[in-house]
Amino acid sequence: MSTFTQILYQIVFSTKYREHTLTKPGREELYRYISGVLKNKNCHLYQIGGVADHLHIVTHLHPSVALASLVKDVKLSSSEHIKNQNLFPLFNGWQVGYAAFTYSFEAKHTLICYVQNQEVHHKEQSFKEELMKYLEEFQIEYDEKYLL
Repeated sequence: MSTFTQILYQIVFSTKYREHTLTKPGREELYRYISGVLKNKNCHLYQIGGVADHLHIVTHLHPSVALASLVKDVKLSSSEHIKNQNLFPLFNGWQVGYAAFTYSFEAKHTLICYVQNQEVHHKEQSFKEELMKYLEEFQIEYDEKYLL
């Protein structure tokens, strides 16, 4: 029997110290680069979006790919790419850790639209508020001191 999966992930991580270093002019290049990393890992990318201090990635992971390894690879290789291309001159790296949430396939369109509209969402809500909302919605216990 073959392996069949359909697990839709939203992966979220921020810049180190939530610094606003991901300036608009370089974001599309960063998204294209991350898209290539995911493709090389046989993952299906649905959407990448973000603002100056964090990213959202909506993807399906290939069954042979571990989530933690994928995030590590994305963060390490994109950091190197950012520095080599001087894409964001003030970028100091990614935060330690990440958040990941799974969704039903029926939620895909709504999730993609949400990630596409990050600029609009963050005019009214900070990254910390957004992350706390997700953690509460998914009933994940957290200590607010780690959400700096």
